[in-house]
Amino acid sequence: MDWALPPNYSTQGIVIDQLFWIILVITGIAFILVEGGILWFCLKYRGREGARAHYTHGSNRLEVIWTVVPAIIIVILGAYSAAVWQDIKSQSNRPQDALEFLVVGKQYEWNITYPGPDRKVRCPPDPEDPDRDPCRADNFIVRNQFHFPANEMVTVLLESEDVIHSFFIPELRVKQDAVPGMTIPIWFDSTQPGDFEIACAELCGLGHYYMQASVTVHSAADFDAWQAGRATAQ
Repeated sequence: MDWALPPNYSTQGIVIDQLFWIILVITGIAFILVEGGILWFCLKYRGREGARAHYTHGSNRLEVIWTVVPAIIIVILGAYSAAVWQDIKSQSNRPQDALEFLVVGKQYEWNITYPGPDRKVRCPPDPEDPDRDPCRADNFIVRNQFHFPANEMVTVLLESEDVIHSFFIPELRVKQDAVPGMTIPIWFDSTQPGDFEIACAELCGLGHYYMQASVTVHSAADFDAWQAGRATAQ
């Protein structure tokens, strides 16, 4: 529903949107019942000339019902939410063959490191030479431009140079804080080419409002051509 949410272009976004609508419908029904009940009681038991107050201790049965039913709903929603979170955030589900990028936020820009033919921006350290990382030899950096191919899972290693930033692409249902001193991997895809925007969704300073970067999702062939051209130009 484009009137309520941005269009979804991610496979992960399907379950995220389903969870959103389930929670919205349940909380919407609860809101209508509670507010409707308040209005009904306000009208039915309003003060009137000659009306005598009626004192009651309440109903134990009703109290049990409106305690147990919400508790059951919350437990079910919690279990479902945990399953969705496990599927899209658990490190055990991180795709090992995904195209890898390093995205570093700082006041007030995003710097994206692109891999070379090895598709990795970082490799595990070599025990014999810990300072050598062969994956970094063919990397290149582009400021405020994130390009990647459609219909392929990508992994972003997210970092921050200074304060907490938040990497947010609404159309791809991606939102993750970038925390100083941490490397946080996230993975997602786009089901079709398009142009989007990375917004910083965390108040990070006076220039927070213009900390944004363009996102261009290419076809596979177009991305290969773009990457080869930028690598040559570095």
